[in-house]
Amino acid sequence: MGQIRVLPDTVANQIAAGEVVERPIAVVKELVENSLDAGATAVTVDFRDGGRSLIRVEDNGRGMDPDDALLCLERHGTSKIRAAADLNEILSFGFRGEAIPSIASISRFSLRTRTREQEAGTEVLVDAGKLLAHRACGTPPGTVIEVRDLFHPVPARRKFLKSDNTEAAHIIHFVRLLAVAHPEVSFTLREDGRVLFQSPACPDLRDRVREIFGRELAAPLVSLQAHSAELPATLSGLLSKPGHGRSTRHDMVAYVNRRPVENRTLLHAITEAYHPHLPKGRYPVCFLFLELDPGAVDVNVHPAKREVRFRDEARLRSFVIQALIDRLGELSVPEITSSTKQTAAPVLRPPIPLPQPQVPAPAAPNPAPLPASTPPASTASHFNVQRSTFDVQRSPPLPAASPPASGASHLNVQRSGFDVQRSATPSRQLPWRPLGLVHGSFAAFETPDGLTLLHVRAARERILYEQIRETSGPVASQALLFPLPLELDPLTAAAIGPHLEFFRSNGLVLEPFGRTVYRLEAVPAWLPENAAEAFARDLLDRVRERGLPLSDPTRALDEFARLAAARAARSETAATHGDLLRLAHQLMACRHPHTDPGGRATLQELTKADLDRRFGGR
Repeated sequence: MGQIRVLPDTVANQIAAGEVVERPIAVVKELVENSLDAGATAVTVDFRDGGRSLIRVEDNGRGMDPDDALLCLERHGTSKIRAAADLNEILSFGFRGEAIPSIASISRFSLRTRTREQEAGTEVLVDAGKLLAHRACGTPPGTVIEVRDLFHPVPARRKFLKSDNTEAAHIIHFVRLLAVAHPEVSFTLREDGRVLFQSPACPDLRDRVREIFGRELAAPLVSLQAHSAELPATLSGLLSKPGHGRSTRHDMVAYVNRRPVENRTLLHAITEAYHPHLPKGRYPVCFLFLELDPGAVDVNVHPAKREVRFRDEARLRSFVIQALIDRLGELSVPEITSSTKQTAAPVLRPPIPLPQPQVPAPAAPNPAPLPASTPPASTASHFNVQRSTFDVQRSPPLPAASPPASGASHLNVQRSGFDVQRSATPSRQLPWRPLGLVHGSFAAFETPDGLTLLHVRAARERILYEQIRETSGPVASQALLFPLPLELDPLTAAAIGPHLEFFRSNGLVLEPFGRTVYRLEAVPAWLPENAAEAFARDLLDRVRERGLPLSDPTRALDEFARLAAARAARSETAATHGDLLRLAHQLMACRHPHTDPGGRATLQELTKADLDRRFGGR
């Protein structure tokens, strides 16, 4: 007898469920998308225990008659396509007819449905793929599906699920995305009988984003509308203004024909368009909707339909980039007022005066003033970049810069904990003479050996990183006068719970104030108050993305220190010559002064020999 057997339908459906139903969110996704395909104008989602115990989706859509209520449980039973050619123009969210039978094969499944033309509805009960009942029932028009005890026929699958909070966070996040894509539909989401959000039909996308994601996220968003007759395609939605960004890509949301998708072409196009408008490592907040011919996009690439593929990715990418660049360019143009219109020439800063070199000079009579045509001495000149060419001017020597008064510079911030901005400096005076800032980022120093350029932010990162790492015991914190409410997305709120005690031991105090809201009550003593919220959000985004290795306190502190140093250094402002010299002292007192925590160079040196060689040995 042969060895090949045809699998029973129940086993085949359970195998198919492994592709379609990876976790509870997949059940919610398939059922809500079916409700939208049925033309529902109101959708209610209930779940318990992260979706393990119960998932219930109710809608007021078209409903099904008794025959269709049974046929939908047959594998590949669908009303959305008729032939293979229909796959070239998918107009619905679902189309393969695998979701309902797969879900019913791994749960205790009940379906109640009625069309508006029928007087009675239909109820179908299924347990682990076995039909238990098919009978008439009383129910309003529409469909109600309940999925209980998910994965009970395959208990091994339950071992791979995350905590209830994590699974619930995925459900909340996805329902929010679908609600944003369909502002004309009323959405209600409940967990354990408690309403998480309830949003009636909204006439405007901005209203829906404000209701679901909060006013803080929606406030800096602006509208976008662009069209390409060549593709053809339309790009619309909301995007953040130049300069407003987050530390992760989680708030970059793209929809294709109102389907939330993951597509590298779209995400890279968004990132590239924002490149001149955001610092490196920052990403925009956007809800972008791409509408194009269904025949130009393949939504059948992934079993769960998370990914799509475009027929002409190159032209589509160019269209998205250009549309975003044009809109961001409009937002970047400063408003011209009457006062600025009358200004004929730009206002230039005066040259930064140089401190006198720390070299004792012999007493000598005052020399006669040099004539205007006499070239300035090389030891007392500096570059004054105020014209299209370098203008080497003579600057009168000034007394050596003294430390600024308290509060005069961010580089001398001292609080109750430890002074991270002021390292122990070497006993020997550093023989560097500050020349000033170059392009606002690099500090130039004349040294006995030549010329040294120091990357100001990288130096600050290295100094702060080492001082955080070398701190022993709990870090001193500074209570905020007014605690800051942080409204988080569900996935971030679920991820930070195990990290709260670690944050507290490092000076950051966060207290729960609802399911997705925390209050920032205190920050580390080294952190400027004006950077508190931005630092906290960056840290929480990083925790959501990959967490901190709490089982290894040394590694956890190292990652915390890297992020803290990067954020605090970004919040500092530029300095005087005295500040720059002090910064150089602090850097050279570090254990590893030549690189920042990420391994990039903090300084570069040009020796006299290098300069002679570049100028032809003259």
